[in-house]
Amino acid sequence: MSARADPPAGFERHFRRSPVTDAWEPLYSKRDGDRFVIGLRVAAAHCNARAMLHGGVLSALCDNAMGIACVLAASDGTSLVTVHLSVDFLGAAREGQWIEIGATATQSGRTLSFASAEVTADSRIIGRATAVFRVGDGGRPAPA
Repeated sequence: MSARADPPAGFERHFRRSPVTDAWEPLYSKRDGDRFVIGLRVAAAHCNARAMLHGGVLSALCDNAMGIACVLAASDGTSLVTVHLSVDFLGAAREGQWIEIGATATQSGRTLSFASAEVTADSRIIGRATAVFRVGDGGRPAPA
């Protein structure tokens, strides 16, 4: 594996696995103070027909990073469900670039948690996101 494919120092394989993100592996993550950061090297599987990082991939990873940031800030095993997600696409990323989604919990309450994120491609800002999460049972149906 070339040095270009390796994640920057401090990143480890992302601990949160999901059938949605399996096709995008390897994903990496780290805690950076109050921020939770997801990183990846853009590959063909992450790109749209115009060879740019797909907005849906980026949106899903922003949602993931912001949700985890809120759970870590709560530090009590809180379960969250996304009720609002907004992503501003300010630039593009191409295959080979290193993407970081740095998320921070901005407010935590008993029923709602709020977060924001900044997205960079090779350290250049290409997006921003905000989210609101419902605190609770994770949306699981009640037992019968």
